[in-house]
Amino acid sequence: MNDSPVALITGGGSGIGAAVARQLLDAGHRVTVTGRGAERLRTFAEELGRPEGLLTVVGNAAEYDDVRAAVESTLKEFGRLDTVVANAGLATHDSVAGGDPAGWTEMVLTNVLGPALLIRASIDALKETRGRIVLVGSVAGHVHTPGNIYGATKWAVTGLAENTRREVTEFGVGVTLISPGRVETPFWDSYGSLPPGDLLTADQLAESIVWAIGRPAGVDVNTVVVRPIGQPV
Repeated sequence: MNDSPVALITGGGSGIGAAVARQLLDAGHRVTVTGRGAERLRTFAEELGRPEGLLTVVGNAAEYDDVRAAVESTLKEFGRLDTVVANAGLATHDSVAGGDPAGWTEMVLTNVLGPALLIRASIDALKETRGRIVLVGSVAGHVHTPGNIYGATKWAVTGLAENTRREVTEFGVGVTLISPGRVETPFWDSYGSLPPGDLLTADQLAESIVWAIGRPAGVDVNTVVVRPIGQPV
């Protein structure tokens, strides 16, 4: 019976999620990674040499049946669940006054509903292990910027983290909100270019997430804001 801890990461086939998965695997965790792109997940697994402790599951983070199936697959494969990381997210990079509403529904469902669905699907398993919920938010969920609908979704994640903590702490489950500043990831692909200035790497941010996951039993680190040095807001 393998007692090594188990994590489930949504949106884990690239960027921040993939970096967290790699670091957790290196630390001896077993990891389930979900995402909508089967080919991306397959490539990710092959790049790692298809390690025994990695499970990939195709699914949409904003569809409850998919999220619940990922949790069930994890429990069937590994027998336990210690951590969930709600990492899946996207941005339309436009504004409420001048943007295109066509992309807003998918963004809101992925960024706001997705983490809530993951919490709901995993909470029973996390109660058993006295595990941890990690929500990947954003500095944009703490600092107002003009017309930023993506930022509004991350403000919702900031609220969801504390609302969830107040409910699940009595079950022994921890909740950590990780709020990154600018990170060099495929997140910016739809924007057309990387933003100006200093950026974190996905690996640098992943180190903070893995640090939060590794806190001692009974310790609940709740909000971690991680910016690159040189980012003023």
